Amino acid sequence: MGVPLVTALALAAPTPAPAQEAVRPAAVAGQFYPADAERLRGALAAFLARARPPTDRRPIAIVAPHAGYTFSGQIAADAWNQAAGHRFDTIVLLGANHTEGGFDRIGVYRGRGFETPLGLAPIDRDLAEALVAADADIVWHGGVHAREHSVEVHVPFVQYLFPDARILPVVIGSPDLERARRFGRALAGVLTDRRALIVASSDLSHYPEVDDARRVDRETLEAIAALDPARVQTTLRAVERRGVRGLVTGACGEAPVLAGLAAALELGARTGAVVSYATSADAPLGEPKRVVGYGAVVVTDGPGTTTWTDGPAPPDASGALESADRRALVTIARDAIRQFAATETAPLARDATPRLMREQGVFVTLRRRGQMRGCIGRVQPDGPLHWLVGSVALQAAFADPRFDPVRPGEIDRLELEIALLSPPRTIGTPAEISVGHDGVILAKDGKSALFLPEVAVEEGWNRYDLLDNLCQKAGLPVTCWRAGATLATFRTEVIRERDVR
Repeated sequence: MGVPLVTALALAAPTPAPAQEAVRPAAVAGQFYPADAERLRGALAAFLARARPPTDRRPIAIVAPHAGYTFSGQIAADAWNQAAGHRFDTIVLLGANHTEGGFDRIGVYRGRGFETPLGLAPIDRDLAEALVAADADIVWHGGVHAREHSVEVHVPFVQYLFPDARILPVVIGSPDLERARRFGRALAGVLTDRRALIVASSDLSHYPEVDDARRVDRETLEAIAALDPARVQTTLRAVERRGVRGLVTGACGEAPVLAGLAAALELGARTGAVVSYATSADAPLGEPKRVVGYGAVVVTDGPGTTTWTDGPAPPDASGALESADRRALVTIARDAIRQFAATETAPLARDATPRLMREQGVFVTLRRRGQMRGCIGRVQPDGPLHWLVGSVALQAAFADPRFDPVRPGEIDRLELEIALLSPPRTIGTPAEISVGHDGVILAKDGKSALFLPEVAVEEGWNRYDLLDNLCQKAGLPVTCWRAGATLATFRTEVIRERDVR
């Protein structure tokens, strides 16, 4: 997917403490979210700064995704932001069971707290004791928590937004509707005198193509927002029986969603609202052929609204770019580079104008003091322009094999340029190339190379020099263009950062 995610760091296992005092060490720091505390705080701040505005009412529960922050962090922040500004004594984190086959009960972590790069998040031990005592299906179970990411990825949000709150980590082992309802009654009973927020951790569809994901996820989110656990389960079974290509599950956190809704209803929930939605394909490092869906839902005792993020480009998306569109593209590219360098995460592409939702080839070029620092692009687009610019900018900065990755300290000194490409046009002879105006693509024997229009001008080449160098760039003999090569030309619209500020 272009730029790789952060390599997991090896974590030394501490000496085990007695069960009631054990601290659960971070298991997925460096994989799902940054392992460095400063980078982690920066990521949380960046996502929350762009989050959907909060509801006026104090949430009873939220549904939030649990994938890597680079893919689902913004949607998770949208959900968490609905609770920002309110006070909570306890945050109940309901996770799914991804790691321990055969566990179908409800596992509560008994220890002292969960550790993340931000420190120790203490567990509300009195509440944990009361919950385990409330129902025979609720048990102490440290093993099901040991490697489970669906709870852990939300702990930094608690620490950042509610530093005085305690957590109650619970893994719901299976999507048994009656067990979920009993759990809901038990949890509501022990939360009677607490200012508590319930967090149901779930991603949505797994691995269909992006358009299929958007269709099935809308159905799932509408069922969740209806606050009807039985409808959620019926919808998921119908979706999964439909034979959608690539679909493995409609929601990996079905069990915590059922349990969370059941508890929220017992606590007086009246309204669910879809706050935001995206897929992994909307992230700069995503791709549209095999995606995971992410939704944010808020549950309150009052009225709410439903909103959705970008859909397919409307028919009028082909209009000429306006100055605001050009500034937006530069901002997207610059913000993606800056956020990834600082936090190992990237912004989500959304809220684009129709013109920026069209599909168009693009190159991003980075220079420092006039010298090339990175240049990557795609002639054939595989997503909307506003997404593609962020994706290509990250690759130019951190994955151009000709250069070292860009360092945080040099980002503000980089000169940024975006070239929007016209569709390539196959030509019959080199004489059709207009040097300085045409970009050129050469292909032969399964190899290819491309130069943007300005390259020939900068190097002082005529069209034959240009073609010789294209052959060399493709790893072919210098004069390969003379026989058997396919040539195509394109034009560019160049957006220079210095011209749009």
